[in-house]
Amino acid sequence: MAKIDGFRIRNYRVLQDVTIGKLWNTQKVDPLSSMTAVIGKNGSGKSTLFDAFGFLADCFKFGVEEACDRSGRGGFHRLRSQGVTDPIEFEIYYKEDGKTRLITYELTIDADESGRPFVLYERLRQRRKGQKHGRPFSFLILKNGEGVAWKWEAEGTKEDADRPELNMQQLLFDLKEKSGENKEGSETEFIELEDNRKLGIATLGSLKQHPRISAFRRFIEGWYLSYFTPDAARSLPLAGPQKHLNVHGDNLGNVVQFMEREHKSQFQKILDRIADKIPGVKQIASEKTPDNRLLLKFNDSAFTDPFYAQQMSDGTLKVFAYLLMLENPTPPPFVCIEEPENGLYHKLLGTLANEFREHATGRKGGSQFFVTTHQPYFVDGLSPEETWILEKGEDGFSTIRRASEDSLVVSMVNEGLPLGGLWFSDYLDAR
Repeated sequence: MAKIDGFRIRNYRVLQDVTIGKLWNTQKVDPLSSMTAVIGKNGSGKSTLFDAFGFLADCFKFGVEEACDRSGRGGFHRLRSQGVTDPIEFEIYYKEDGKTRLITYELTIDADESGRPFVLYERLRQRRKGQKHGRPFSFLILKNGEGVAWKWEAEGTKEDADRPELNMQQLLFDLKEKSGENKEGSETEFIELEDNRKLGIATLGSLKQHPRISAFRRFIEGWYLSYFTPDAARSLPLAGPQKHLNVHGDNLGNVVQFMEREHKSQFQKILDRIADKIPGVKQIASEKTPDNRLLLKFNDSAFTDPFYAQQMSDGTLKVFAYLLMLENPTPPPFVCIEEPENGLYHKLLGTLANEFREHATGRKGGSQFFVTTHQPYFVDGLSPEETWILEKGEDGFSTIRRASEDSLVVSMVNEGLPLGGLWFSDYLDAR
């Protein structure tokens, strides 16, 4: 399963320059864990950090201009950090699985003279086989929609990788000359995109001759960002199996229908496990109405007649949706959840954190989880290595640090004190 080791965000609202985890040039830093939670006060930037992943996913699906306007973002001029004229930048350091070499994806978004956002720069790079030091090789490099991609598994020459890229125009000219775009079987390909507001990885990732770009494209496509709302889950969707839960959860019944149809032998065991973790619920099933819509019904151990999703509490529906997602035979590689504690009984939160971790660190390699929270009971289920503290500085921009960087906090957790309790007692605040 693919995993993010680290990422960096620059000039995105209050995140003027924030790095979390390990990058290609910070090899001594510990990578992100499979379970990562970000805590902080109101206004510290947790929602902005969560939205940064949503923005990247939207850039991939819709292009940068539409992504800037979606979800109430208000356009590029509202996304760029106040008082800053530099472009917005993202850097993701990830690997396809435990055996592959890590890949860095870099994206720079700027505005043209009319204020419309466009992709200024895009690059994918990876160290060669056996290479432990030095600059990784760029197998995709684009500026203003023009550049070069290396096809298949070609890695170019050492000079290509080590060359300083100060003069981008000259570099692209040289690479274009070398690319042999008219030579059959050439390992390099000169790229010229029709629209520089679309990501190159979205276009090239659909081509068989670019397997590493395709792998990264599939990784981004597989992200799941949860904007789950119980009212949406109470809707009556048309019957029809669907493989994955959507962002709002209004296809909850469709996912149950898919699991029942495609994994019939495991389905009842899955529902029994889920029902065992939701207090009072004995059995869960789906029912089709005469007009071909789906009802979710829950059997309470104290009553004969079932309750339907429209009658269930917000917390029950949310726990059911999360646990169903964890039971997915083909889970998403990366899951972002903002404040999973909303509507849940506080004693369930530590259990939920453990469920996320067990899924992420299972033998088969489940989803990597990224969670924002302000609930100490959820943090009680975390370790200092999994917990990051986001704080707003006097300049109005956010900084972030790992709880494990504080030796006193680590010592107290090792002595048996819960991390959430230490946060509640202000031990995680900057001193």
